[in-house]
Amino acid sequence: MRLCVLLIVVLVAGCGTEVASRGAPPPATPVPTGEATGGPIPTPPPKVCPASGAQVTVGPVEAALGHRAVVLTVTNCRPATLTLDGYPEVAVLDYWRKPLGTTVAHDSSYMAIDPGPKPVRLRKGQTALAVVAWSNTVADGADPQTGQFLKVAARTGESQAVWPVVTDLGTTGKLELTAWARELRN
Repeated sequence: MRLCVLLIVVLVAGCGTEVASRGAPPPATPVPTGEATGGPIPTPPPKVCPASGAQVTVGPVEAALGHRAVVLTVTNCRPATLTLDGYPEVAVLDYWRKPLGTTVAHDSSYMAIDPGPKPVRLRKGQTALAVVAWSNTVADGADPQTGQFLKVAARTGESQAVWPVVTDLGTTGKLELTAWARELRN
């Protein structure tokens, strides 16, 4: 009986030592920081009204049958009327905020219908919407791409904000982007 008790004590003591010596598991993904990677990973941009008056926000990722989409919202935060005529400017960035080789098509997708470019006039506080959509389709022999951020501007040439959005592009490397509109159609 003493031998059994002694054996159990040794086994339990050994298990405790091994667990304690392992320590905490390493993080699943390293967090890049410093000058080489462009600094710490950003959080969503603060809600500060830019000089253009076009404040862009990005909604959560919505998923349906292998398709993904986020809704972009632009709000006029200035007293003057803001006129948009066309598409937002969008780029997918990798973990280190470097552009991925993606194609952006101005087109309808499984998730939204593109109304096409037409003037949208926004008074102060009014909003317009656009949709960025992609498919998580994977073909044999190609490496899937995953972006970690979206770089977004209301219009080409305006300052862009970087938003943390995981884009699991599969092997397509393609986004569909709708034009700004007062309402979404799908």
